[in-house]
Amino acid sequence: MPTMADVARSAGVSVATVSHVLNDTRPVLPRTRQAVLDAIDELGYTPNTLARSLVTSRTRSIGLAVSAISNPYFTEILQGVEAAALEHGYSLLIADPHDDPAHERKVVQLLHERRVDGMIVAPSADPRDLVSYLRRHAVPTVFLDRVVDSPADSAPHFDQVCADSAEPTAELVTHLADLGHRRIALVAGRPGLSTTAERITGYRHGLAAAGFPYDQRLVAHGDSESAGGQRATAALLSLAAPPTALVTANNAMTLGALRALRERNLSVPEDIALCCFDDFDWADLFTPRLTAIAQPSKEIGAQAVQVLLDRLAAPDRPTTTVRLTCTFVHRTSCGCPAEPEGSAQSR
Repeated sequence: MPTMADVARSAGVSVATVSHVLNDTRPVLPRTRQAVLDAIDELGYTPNTLARSLVTSRTRSIGLAVSAISNPYFTEILQGVEAAALEHGYSLLIADPHDDPAHERKVVQLLHERRVDGMIVAPSADPRDLVSYLRRHAVPTVFLDRVVDSPADSAPHFDQVCADSAEPTAELVTHLADLGHRRIALVAGRPGLSTTAERITGYRHGLAAAGFPYDQRLVAHGDSESAGGQRATAALLSLAAPPTALVTANNAMTLGALRALRERNLSVPEDIALCCFDDFDWADLFTPRLTAIAQPSKEIGAQAVQVLLDRLAAPDRPTTTVRLTCTFVHRTSCGCPAEPEGSAQSR
């Protein structure tokens, strides 16, 4: 089996230079770096990851703690994280916290004990134990999708990457109001999640922009799950004055809402208009095709990796919160006539 010394001899450089190329511990001239890489390829040299981690105190691994990995939105985020990690030479260890604060704390500790260099976490609705653990052990961490509030007079404790939630939700409400709807309901997510709070805020802003009062009875929490979305939609439809339009705050709850509408033999958009937060590959296969807010999920994942690597390279730099722009995808479930294939309005 070829050794690092064999690579050095083949490339005509020192063993130290080979080490710097492999570990990115010092700048190396491009032509020298390429000579080392060519020698590695020619000899079939495989670095000893364990030995390298003992020298550098780095394992070149990232821990990812994301709930509902089966959700298409988080699946695409995972794809973005994995591709970006691989591009930078990092492996990925994945755990599902199940949106449970106690389990979240346990899986994060397990990832930490595997000596990951840093973590990317989608925090639960009550991340206090999580934050306490990460701060106590000074674990480089990026919060993904959901942000964690810090005291008003201080910067966030951790880097954060997410999509804009409030304004896109307001855009859905405004669109439905422009179509003549006056009773627009919201199937909101799990209480305590930042995405839930922001989408409720956006919903209220959209109502205010249309000149409508906020009616608490038209907001039902679906707990960010399909079954919850079904229950919440059923409750809204049971009101003495039910809504004529519905905004669902994530893709799982959209499916639940559609089941509730089908149970009552209600047609979209003839009986009730529907707009949803989260687009997915098969949203345009429904009849009618779903008008939706599309989040840049793969980009969110890739950006989270980049922000984490920036943190590893400069541990003392100020924290940052990155918000990415969503896209309004205009289809027909809102009640508008069909548009040409591929039509989308970017925010």
